[in-house]
Amino acid sequence: MPHSPAVEVRGLVKRYDGRAVVDGLDLSAAAGRVTAVLGPNGAGKTTTVECCEGLRPPDAGTVRVLGLDPVADGAALRPLVGVMLQDGGLPTGVRAREMLDHVARMYADPWDTDALAERLGLDGFARTTVRRLSGGQRQRLALAVAVVGRPRVVFLDEPSAGMDPQSRLAVWQLVRELRDEGAAVILTTHLMEEAEDLADHVVVVDHGTVIAQGSVPELLATDVDRRGAATLVVHTAHDVAATGLRERLGPSYAVEHRSATSLAVTGEVTPSTVATVTAWLAAQDVLVTRLDLGRRTLEDVFLDLTGRSLR
Repeated sequence: MPHSPAVEVRGLVKRYDGRAVVDGLDLSAAAGRVTAVLGPNGAGKTTTVECCEGLRPPDAGTVRVLGLDPVADGAALRPLVGVMLQDGGLPTGVRAREMLDHVARMYADPWDTDALAERLGLDGFARTTVRRLSGGQRQRLALAVAVVGRPRVVFLDEPSAGMDPQSRLAVWQLVRELRDEGAAVILTTHLMEEAEDLADHVVVVDHGTVIAQGSVPELLATDVDRRGAATLVVHTAHDVAATGLRERLGPSYAVEHRSATSLAVTGEVTPSTVATVTAWLAAQDVLVTRLDLGRRTLEDVFLDLTGRSLR
């Protein structure tokens, strides 16, 4: 069964001080799917989502959420859309449970707040004011507030930032349930593991435009030379240079430093590959202390697409 589009962005442009931070961006998010929007800091992803939420008007292009303009039709959309901002956007003097109950009363058919508070662990800090909550506690409250009205579209900005592993798992399960109930979930995150685990569709944004998109398996297979590739990480007893190793392995392999004492070899890793690498290091009198083998990940794809330089 096809999934209908809930969010449609076409040719979006947004400028600050004459500079286009979003430059002709196209994006579509379907109902009943989790769409992860990824990008380095300053890539334009947050501005794009803020335009979809009606927080910023576009300078050019069109944005439609459930067929409506989020700026002009904001009043009609508010009961249908849930928004979780990275900083929470919550009044700091209100107690956590009072905040959730207050927001729930604004909706005709809200989630049961007792059940929602229990599953997100809010009861432990129900009487604590927002200003006194830890970062992870504040994130859990912000998520509860965003979803309590059973929205048809949910925007989640770094939903598990600052959370411990137990809280993160609870949040991920709730996101899956929202998707399974037919909501369109638009997720921005810097956690590649989160995107890889949750997303049905991934959109990678850089320099204000979409540079790649697809399902996680599709993105992992975008580089023909790396289909089925694995990554062999070689840890050594002291500093090692990669000069000459790629030439020894051949053009179908990529070699890079993970640190001064570790190298990552990406390609089809076979016993012959391992033997070549260890023999090359032995010839340089470099002791191998550990070998780790793992598959190519979404983080590898992200770094290949956006580079490894700090922004």
